[in-house]
Amino acid sequence: MGPDARGFPPGHLRVSDAERDRALSELSMAYQVGRITADEFDHRSTQALSAQTGRQLAALLADLPVGGSPGGAVPAVTAIPRRADGYLVSRLTIGASLTAICFGGVAVTNALRPGAGGSAVLTPAAVAVLCAVLVIVLLIRARASRA
Repeated sequence: MGPDARGFPPGHLRVSDAERDRALSELSMAYQVGRITADEFDHRSTQALSAQTGRQLAALLADLPVGGSPGGAVPAVTAIPRRADGYLVSRLTIGASLTAICFGGVAVTNALRPGAGGSAVLTPAAVAVLCAVLVIVLLIRARASRA
């Protein structure tokens, strides 16, 4: 059993990050030319990122032409649709917010603990501030891209 038409490993053999990226590029092209909807793109992209085997990746693309476009060629650079960007930004914003809260809590706990050194307070506090800045930047970029 050889690789499928897209070159993914056959059957239950594990796929690499590069092969997942290739599948995402094909899904992006299929979305751009109107073969799949934004919801299908989001759903299939999530599955592609978590795919572990060649069979799983091939199944995601089985109903699409090789390459995702009418001619079958995958462009050298493909743009990820804005909806997927928004999804990623919202996930990053949530993650950075939770990280800021956790590190802020650690900084406060260490500050209230008797005998805690300065670095036990300053290091988590600095990480919390950096995460808060990241959240602000992500929110500003998200609003700017909607405008």
